[in-house]
Amino acid sequence: MTQQFTDAPIFDADQHMYETPDALLRHLPEQYRRAVQYVQVGRATRIAILSKITEYIPNPTFERVAAPGAYEKFFSGQNSEGLTLREMGGKGIDALPAFRNPEDRIAVMDEQGTEEALVYPTLANLVEHSAAEDPELVVAMIHALNQWMLETWGYTHADRLFMTPVITCALVDEARRELDYVVQNGARAVLIKPAPVKGWKGWRSPALPEFDPFWADVERAGIPVVLHASQPPLDEYINKWEPPSTNNFTAMSSFRWVALGHREIADMITSLICHGTLTRFPKLRIASVENGSAWIHPLFHDLEDTHKKMPQAFEEHPLDVFRRNIWVSPFWEGSVADVVETVGWDRVLFGSDYPHPEGLPEPKGFYKYAEGMDEKRTRDFMGDNARRLLGLPMRNPTEATEPVPA
Repeated sequence: MTQQFTDAPIFDADQHMYETPDALLRHLPEQYRRAVQYVQVGRATRIAILSKITEYIPNPTFERVAAPGAYEKFFSGQNSEGLTLREMGGKGIDALPAFRNPEDRIAVMDEQGTEEALVYPTLANLVEHSAAEDPELVVAMIHALNQWMLETWGYTHADRLFMTPVITCALVDEARRELDYVVQNGARAVLIKPAPVKGWKGWRSPALPEFDPFWADVERAGIPVVLHASQPPLDEYINKWEPPSTNNFTAMSSFRWVALGHREIADMITSLICHGTLTRFPKLRIASVENGSAWIHPLFHDLEDTHKKMPQAFEEHPLDVFRRNIWVSPFWEGSVADVVETVGWDRVLFGSDYPHPEGLPEPKGFYKYAEGMDEKRTRDFMGDNARRLLGLPMRNPTEATEPVPA
């Protein structure tokens, strides 16, 4: 077996910030203030949006959080004691400064041997889902969050941290304005929820032709779009099978774990391909992060099978489109080979999910789950493929050092 090379300069494609309580409120226009409230429920603080309390994020102030990697045994399938996520998280820890600001995050990255990282917000998980009934509120909350992020983290810090401001496609013109705002302020990547959006015409896929003006702007800007796991859009359907006692993800039942699966990311990418967005805009770069990779083989099978049955529905072979436009970050406990065998080596990204409890305690912890990649493939997976996605110089001394053209 190949001895694992472990000295690759790491670009972690999946890190997170923990927002402060004013992240959604500091810049939220006065007219929306009553729609977004922090409320006390017993001893716990919750967020209420449109007068409905959400428990999806159990502690939205993030003053205390489960320690990084606290759920590692659960997600790596080594939970022989049968502990719940809540039990694994225990009493948690006080949020560290590195969870809250870029300077302290850089210091931790230096300690952990991480060169660069894409950094995602955490509160964005619940905004679009909870406020969907009011598209204008969704737009206002997203813009407020992006303004807070710019002030607190910046969109690029020291050419090592690349924050991902959020774009909601609910209202196309507003999505275009938000894209322009974040690009003008230095964003190198943007975050979009892999789900249908609700605008004034009701629910629809953001890959339908009516959204083309937005995607044309994205292609013109040369900026990659990350589809990061979020609060599942299938909740209402799953609730018909099993009415929930809570929407706290740490308390999900076994049925919900199995039934939810990876439908949201598979459906989003299917829409981007079958509705023709990636053919109309072939230079788009789309990355799937924290969605795993187990869905790829079934999706490839279904796309291939459908193409054989109705080739007239596709201007290009759907698998060619996927391989041209899509990057995938498998779960750290998952199989890199799932992506390599289907999409190719230059499309697979490493992500640790630090400092979330479902992630790794530190990015180099991945090596105990590694699959014996040789030096070049390790350099690609652990860093250079993310640099390719963002158009940054490679760090492999045997590769070209110039940025990859967007």
